[in-house]
Amino acid sequence: MSKLVIYHGSKDIIEKPYYHGGKAENDYGFGFYCTENLDLAKEWSCSNNENNGFANKYSIDTTGLKILDLTNKRYSILNWVAILLKHRTFDLSNEISKQAKEYLIKNFYIDVDEYDIVIGYRADDSYFSFARDFINNTISVRQLSKAMELGQLGKQVVIISKLAFDKLHFDGFETADKLEYYTKRKARDERARNDYLNGTRKDAIISDDLFIIDIIRRGIKDGDTNL
Repeated sequence: MSKLVIYHGSKDIIEKPYYHGGKAENDYGFGFYCTENLDLAKEWSCSNNENNGFANKYSIDTTGLKILDLTNKRYSILNWVAILLKHRTFDLSNEISKQAKEYLIKNFYIDVDEYDIVIGYRADDSYFSFARDFINNTISVRQLSKAMELGQLGKQVVIISKLAFDKLHFDGFETADKLEYYTKRKARDERARNDYLNGTRKDAIISDDLFIIDIIRRGIKDGDTNL
């Protein structure tokens, strides 16, 4: 048996998450969004400094479940961006970004509904802006990959299928102090944003940097060795 322990940050105590809840416009569509990191769950639970949050704890036996782990080296950052483009709303302000959306979804999209659990990046606040800069041809694939490590946001674990929901077991909760964890959440995002603007976004372009316009022009597809 393979047991996974995860936490969901919320303003509520959630003993029984329900299948197909949440919003279709979330990173991976409908699902229950969690993390293996207790402190991150507490930060995510405090979206303001007015109310305490809760880190709900769950365990799940993953035996027999189909898991898409986008952090595995067999996948590229472009698979994640394509999934994000499919579900989230982007400001497609120029012709390149419009072509980028169409191209990435066509050539890099993975249908998350075919899986029970998805593991991948979380496009929280500044991290969403990094992806937007990429499809606007402002930063390269290398710079985007580097940016996603800023702030140590970690990865999220998303419960997708009814089978996975049925196997989810509630193991209690911990309270997150609003002042402590809202401050930590805000500081983490600001640190990532500042490091990006003052460092990663200004990185000198190197000879093998790939921008979205290069990917489209060269017809680069999923699995290409250049990625």
